[in-house]
Amino acid sequence: MAHGADPYADIDFDEITENTGLAPDEIKCLKVCFDLFDTKKVEFLSADDLGEIMRAMGFRPTEEELKELLLEIDEDGSGEIEFGEFSQLCATFLVEDPDMETMKRELKDAFRIYDKEGLGYITTETLRGLIGELLAPLTEEELEGILEELDEDGSGSMDFDEFCEMMMTKSDGD
Repeated sequence: MAHGADPYADIDFDEITENTGLAPDEIKCLKVCFDLFDTKKVEFLSADDLGEIMRAMGFRPTEEELKELLLEIDEDGSGEIEFGEFSQLCATFLVEDPDMETMKRELKDAFRIYDKEGLGYITTETLRGLIGELLAPLTEEELEGILEELDEDGSGSMDFDEFCEMMMTKSDGD
């Protein structure tokens, strides 16, 4: 890698794209992630670390999913995941839309984080902090407008159903 060598020189983009449906930019991004986790620079990741790695990348596989994926990906059973295998693994999470059941479960987990007292709702103040953080920088008016829109019933709080609706609504403007 010395002398500014191309970090992607060893990657067969065509083969990985064919196996995963990922675009070259996505593959390069995964290579950067792979290299960050490959702290020993051995060109493979340990199957034992896989769950932790996937979670660090924002994927949320269950233990069962991880076991199935490992069996599928680590064909030689070596417990070593090379970059091509890693790309296939990540592609299953990048390409698949999670089923509604999984999304509901993940949303419920996220909701619990903000519903610290377990009351079944999130206060507007908690929401204000969350949205202000996620969408910064916002003016006070913009923040108020968003909160007003989210708190449709004017209750000053957001229950789980309202939270799901907010999280699952994709803006078409992007």
